[in-house]
Amino acid sequence: MNLTHLHLMVTHLPIFGTVIGLIILLYGRYTGSYHTKMAAYALLLVAAIGCIIAFSTGEAAEETVENIQGITKSTIEEHEEFAKITLASAIALGVGALAGIYLTWQKSKFTKAISVIVLILSLICFGMTSWTGYLGGRIRHTEISNTAFHIGNVQRTGQLLEFERL
Repeated sequence: MNLTHLHLMVTHLPIFGTVIGLIILLYGRYTGSYHTKMAAYALLLVAAIGCIIAFSTGEAAEETVENIQGITKSTIEEHEEFAKITLASAIALGVGALAGIYLTWQKSKFTKAISVIVLILSLICFGMTSWTGYLGGRIRHTEISNTAFHIGNVQRTGQLLEFERL
């Protein structure tokens, strides 16, 4: 395994971690469960760390794909630029989650306030990581981009598709 593989694997963690953490934190607020809120903060912290790892391995992934035919530099740059902003939101979420862990553990009077702040941060971070993931997917997944490769002419003949070779 190399850094490109790590990048591709870990990029899903911030997306799913933030939305699942958000749902668990909402449930923890609703039930008032100390342990549920702590689990949510821990998951959100892991998601934020995953985002930092994804960003840190992005340059290696870029070097792997930048010379592959059909991959445009502009698509990579768009993903990279948005990833920088997403990283800032993930760091804010990680700091908020740490504060949530500490304040909840201390049974602080700010426990409810920090949970609202972390909910907002996790919603923002979920949106940011999802869009960054979409932009990253456009680099290599031609089915979601406008850079699909042209193989040849396709004609429908009965129930079969026939391909004309170039």
